[in-house]
Amino acid sequence: MSESALHPSGTAPVKAEFVQPVIPPFDTRNFEAPRSMMLRRRKELNALRKNGISRTTMLRKKPRLSGAEKRKFTKEEKKAQRGSNKGRRWAKVRDEVELCWRFAGSGKCDFGSECAKPRDISFPSPSMLGDEPPFVSFPTATEGTQESERPSVEAPIRCPVFESTGFCRIGLKCRFLGGHVRKAEDGTVSSVEDEERKRVALAATTELNFISPTTLKLLRTKKCPTPISDGYLQGLQAAVGDKDGGQDFVDMQGVVPIATPDEGAALSAKGSPTSEPTQSHSVSSVAQPRAIKWPSSEAEAQADLPDVPFKFPEKRRLHWADKTCTFQPFRRLCVSLGADITCGEMGLANSFLSGSKEEWSLVRRHPSETLFGVQVAGSKPAMLVPTAEVIARECGGGIDFVDLNCGCPIDLVFRTGSGSALLDAAGKLGKILVGMNRALGEIPLTIKMRTGVKEGRNTAHKLMPRIAAEWNVAAMTLHGRTRQQRYSKLADWEYIRECVDAVRAREADEDLPRIPIFGGGDAFSAQDYWTKVEGSGVDGVMIARGALIKPWIFTEIKERREWDISSRERLELVRKYAEFGLDHFGTDTAGVNTTRRYLCEALSFQYRYVPIGLLECLPPRINDRAPLFCGRDELETLLASGDSRDWVKISEIFLGPAPESWTFTPKHKSNAHGSEEGQG
Repeated sequence: MSESALHPSGTAPVKAEFVQPVIPPFDTRNFEAPRSMMLRRRKELNALRKNGISRTTMLRKKPRLSGAEKRKFTKEEKKAQRGSNKGRRWAKVRDEVELCWRFAGSGKCDFGSECAKPRDISFPSPSMLGDEPPFVSFPTATEGTQESERPSVEAPIRCPVFESTGFCRIGLKCRFLGGHVRKAEDGTVSSVEDEERKRVALAATTELNFISPTTLKLLRTKKCPTPISDGYLQGLQAAVGDKDGGQDFVDMQGVVPIATPDEGAALSAKGSPTSEPTQSHSVSSVAQPRAIKWPSSEAEAQADLPDVPFKFPEKRRLHWADKTCTFQPFRRLCVSLGADITCGEMGLANSFLSGSKEEWSLVRRHPSETLFGVQVAGSKPAMLVPTAEVIARECGGGIDFVDLNCGCPIDLVFRTGSGSALLDAAGKLGKILVGMNRALGEIPLTIKMRTGVKEGRNTAHKLMPRIAAEWNVAAMTLHGRTRQQRYSKLADWEYIRECVDAVRAREADEDLPRIPIFGGGDAFSAQDYWTKVEGSGVDGVMIARGALIKPWIFTEIKERREWDISSRERLELVRKYAEFGLDHFGTDTAGVNTTRRYLCEALSFQYRYVPIGLLECLPPRINDRAPLFCGRDELETLLASGDSRDWVKISEIFLGPAPESWTFTPKHKSNAHGSEEGQG
């Protein structure tokens, strides 16, 4: 048999001794078959019930369907069972019996048994892990649940947060309380703190970029001052009052021409038209504008602002050559494995400006992140420029760059004119970049983009030289696919090379400083990374899906090797990720189960990794899908399972049994088992 027959295109070349036979979905040997047939019958009954047929009639005799009706129903059934679960909902799971505030604060309560807390969880240390079931071995069982039975400090209960920081901010509500509890002679229970370790750890582990409640309130009430943005946008309105949005609105230094007094009076009489259609997120809705006296000169305009805007040469320079890049517990894990540059999840400018607590949580940074940026998306200068100003003022000392996302292909983002939609609106993009540069001061502005919007119509080679030369970004990242392609085809690294050459030629012609350019797409191994860097002329490669599937890819890149990581080492990384999650979300019941959800999400990517020792040839390719295979030990087989119940099982090794009310719905329907909504 030929090799192509053994390993068809798109199939990972797993050695024959590890490949398992595929069991037909309705074979009687398949334990899922009875349930699958039952679910199919239930859907048939529900469909007939909608057509007015009573349950009694359905149970007495199955109605006859024509051949066309059967075929139609089969198509509808197949369509319903494929694709992603788009209606996923997440809810916090709390203790069934809440610890009362009196006991949580003082360790004493007048209500006695009313303050029972759930059984403690013991977090395993690295030495307790193994590659054979049950994969973790504790010295002794966890002790009681009532106050009088809670384990003492000497019991084998470990709180990962207390061990790393010397204190646990959750206190007596911690699910790992046995690791830091003390019971006095009078019956008072208190949480122990190691003051010396706490003092040292606070500086090394306290997250940065917390936004004050006062700022969030000002944003929600539209009273947060943004004078730099107001000045820029008012000047932009004066300079481009026509709907064409004049092209010469900015010079090489990023200074916007300001209207003369006569022009200003005329604009005021006309209601100050803008080049953009009026929407709810106009500048007047973002902040209460001050009374603006239209200046007669550029110098007067700058003097009217609290700070003179930074010019491009005065901004901090980004030296990113030979760096790796990834897009807070998961980023922290990647940093521990060798990632140099990290960027927060994409946040929407209108959500930042409306004071969304969830959106502002995206700017939080762990001290271990040495180069950290905030990524924003939006469609208009009136949203993005004030957002940049507020970020710079509130987080200026805690961020190294701000990244504008011009590559997001999601329909919900694209249809609003954000993300990759900006690639087809160069004039608007230029106004946004110039305004954000001005609002950010010395903080560098970077941009992430795709090769174009429609397949076969690449535009990046024309746009990138303008971005570098005219709009003064500090760095660029180019993903080698169009918006329409999503991830359906391999990234075009030849075209990335063409774009890099175009930018370098413009820099040489105009004697401009060299800016870093990163590429992105399909990097899944050290060989992939260095081949792409050397062949395309980029300064580095952005790692996204590769890091989700195998976070240790950063170690491989740094050491220029392919790491045949063992199942025991992979389980240790899962343990570390759970520890980082508990540190970030908290060790109470809500924090434990939030960590559990994110851990299961991470495992929904990592199960796609095929161990190198099982492959017939290297390097592995990111788009190859593995046949059904068994690992070299039971743990490796478990980690390769696409069944979401197994992901929950792995989470229970570190976070204890999942509550009955907790549910996890995998993103893809093919991974959902146990119920029609997913696995709990």
